[in-house]
Amino acid sequence: MRSRLLCCRHFAVNRVKGDGQMLTTNTPQPLRVRLTGALAALAGAALALGGAYLALLGGSWYYLLAGLGLLVVGGLILARRRLAIWLYAVLLLATLAWTVNEVRFDWWQLSTRIDLWWGLGLWLLLPFVNRHIGAPPSWRDGASALLGIGLLLGALMAGYSLTRDYSRIAGEFAEERMSGTRPAGQAGRSASEWPAYGGSDRGDRYSAADLITPGNVGRLKKAWEYHTGDGPREGDPGEFTNQVTPLKIGDSLFICTPHSIAIALDAGTGKELWRFDPNINREAKYYQHMTCRGLAYHDAAAYPGTGEAVAGAPARCTRRLFLPTNDGTLFALDPGDGRPCEDFGTGGMIDLKVGLGKDALGVYLPTSPPVVTEKLVIVGGSVTDNGSVDSPGGVIRAYDVRSGNLVWNWDPGNPEATEPLAAGGTYVRSTPNSWTIATADEQLGLVFIPTGNQTPDQWGAQRSPEAERFTAALVALDLASGRVRWEFQAVHHDLWDRDLPSQPTLVDLDGPQGKVPAIIQPTKGGDLFVLDRRTGQPIVPVHERAVPQGAVEGDFTAPTQPASALSYAPKQPLRERDMWGATPFDQLICRIQFHRLRYEGDFTPPSEQGSLIYPGNVGTFNWPSVAVDPVRQILFGAPNYLAFVSRLVKRSEIEAEEGRRGGGELGLQPNLGAPYMVHLGPFMSPVGLPCQSPPWGYVTAVDLRSMKPVWMHKNGTSRDNAPYIPFPLGVPTLGGPLVTAGGVAFLSGTLDYYLRAYDVRNGEELWKGRLPAGGQATPITYVSEKSGKQFVVVMAGGHGSFGTRIGDSLVAWTLEDEAER
Repeated sequence: MRSRLLCCRHFAVNRVKGDGQMLTTNTPQPLRVRLTGALAALAGAALALGGAYLALLGGSWYYLLAGLGLLVVGGLILARRRLAIWLYAVLLLATLAWTVNEVRFDWWQLSTRIDLWWGLGLWLLLPFVNRHIGAPPSWRDGASALLGIGLLLGALMAGYSLTRDYSRIAGEFAEERMSGTRPAGQAGRSASEWPAYGGSDRGDRYSAADLITPGNVGRLKKAWEYHTGDGPREGDPGEFTNQVTPLKIGDSLFICTPHSIAIALDAGTGKELWRFDPNINREAKYYQHMTCRGLAYHDAAAYPGTGEAVAGAPARCTRRLFLPTNDGTLFALDPGDGRPCEDFGTGGMIDLKVGLGKDALGVYLPTSPPVVTEKLVIVGGSVTDNGSVDSPGGVIRAYDVRSGNLVWNWDPGNPEATEPLAAGGTYVRSTPNSWTIATADEQLGLVFIPTGNQTPDQWGAQRSPEAERFTAALVALDLASGRVRWEFQAVHHDLWDRDLPSQPTLVDLDGPQGKVPAIIQPTKGGDLFVLDRRTGQPIVPVHERAVPQGAVEGDFTAPTQPASALSYAPKQPLRERDMWGATPFDQLICRIQFHRLRYEGDFTPPSEQGSLIYPGNVGTFNWPSVAVDPVRQILFGAPNYLAFVSRLVKRSEIEAEEGRRGGGELGLQPNLGAPYMVHLGPFMSPVGLPCQSPPWGYVTAVDLRSMKPVWMHKNGTSRDNAPYIPFPLGVPTLGGPLVTAGGVAFLSGTLDYYLRAYDVRNGEELWKGRLPAGGQATPITYVSEKSGKQFVVVMAGGHGSFGTRIGDSLVAWTLEDEAER
């Protein structure tokens, strides 16, 4: 009887397979295990199919092999074969080896390559799953042991990778280098003032304020917050932005809002003193921008001998604020009450659309503050990108700072004719424009104009010789006449939207023979061109390098492009192994996209196939420019690395788009009059993450005596983007830097909503303050003459096309009093 029971028990519980494994037969496989097998098989099939396509494109064979392996694992799980655990362990170990071979121990690339594989391995090792795959495992089960080894090895690799940062430059300036505080020989530099967009007429974003130091910056607290009340309105373009840099003059702050409203505030309390609303034309169609980066300031008393020149002007307008508006006008306002200076132009304003054609309204946009000198206010303006080959020209005009009379105009299409345009005349159409901020050197009698493209950006066959000469160039104009004294071209025949976006910075560099008057021009490509501002000759060597060739039919490419020896351009082209994603699936899709695009490195021409443009349209540097400490001879910047895709589309293929007039920087661009339209966008995965691996944004410092980077750290987190967890990825920045005599730098432009403070000596993040919206603006700092406190102020208003939250807050911080601690 006992023998019968043993026999029946043996038959009911176990059956011996040919490979010696014992399988449970009378207990149904749990649903969780069946689902595991089915999902593994489906995932494997998807990876194998995508991997086969990738291999056909010339890419890695890993995904095909891994997909086939996972497909087999799924089938073995469903068949209740212990071989599934063995095979998965081998697959996990092979994946770990492949990962290290591709990315070494780079955390963000390593972790996303192995996360799902490691997670599935852990699931298969759990007892309530593991014991239902084949025979119940024992302590001698080799499959589980091998899988455990793979999981442990993966965990150790991930842990070790957290200690590595291959993108970081770890360095610091010597302590004695940081001891200087005041800018020698720079008259008028006051710790209590911020009278120009760039902090001073040098455009260096430097403050002599030194009350905030690395030792006490952690005590910063919010002092006040002011709301402008100006938000998006019906009919506004997608690129609605708050990019304003305030001016600080006397006891007042002056800002402008996206709809060109000028506002004065008490600098100590944030209380509104006055506002001026120009009531911009709302009937116009604004195709690209709705923004105001700032105002400009002029004080007649600052220039000796000008008293007689202003004797006939109203007493209230001896000081003036100049406000550019989105409907193409320029106002002169009295800083005391905000009312127009009626002796300037017509009732206090000038119509900047004169001479630009009937289509200028909404297309010509003076979004940046003008340059103001003793006698002149000099104005450029943005022209809508990629709208039409027949667009308003990019003329630069100089007006009398008091009367508003036109003194000279520099037309890039007719550069020798700088005398004022005759009544009824028109400037040359479709010439390179200057949408960013210029800088003047009154001692040299020069104004430095960074230029952009002749629209459209990606099609240049129709450009004239004059347009080719002045595209993407730094042009030095004579202040008295407007004539060209010298020019330096940063990009030849630009087809990549590589206009010069940044305000050039003036700095007197320490050299063997004494101070050298230099100008530093950051570029979207990442070069920092350092030139003698007297002649335009490079101080830091510049060489011409060969670039990819082969534009679409009808266009051409330049054989070489300039490159500076001081550069933050990517050190090497993107490779398939640089493709990234949260899972193996979106990584695979990005790899496929990478191989389907045309890419031969930087300056790959636009194509119908679609070209990968890296650095992309956002640029390594953009309008925020860089900050320079003129005493310590240190440059502080925030370079970005984000690829874009540019795909040309034959107009004949999308006839419905013929009626579109406006252009922009994202999506399908009309390029009216050109044979090709263009589709522009960042190089993203289907889940909305960049296809290239992080970091995408950094902070860095350059020693301007050696012209070498000293430190470079990734900057910013993913807190305000999916998955809303503050992963320290290093995110793109679109907002300007500030450096102080106290040895602290400030920056607010990251995709997460913070104002951050850094130790200039080594780049360490010392403090961060939460912002209510995106901080895509440049902060300022000043010492209040009333309270003696140093304030840091920034606009937190967001950026429509950058994807940050829109707001209307001007926020100020100051040091917490000892008594409050």
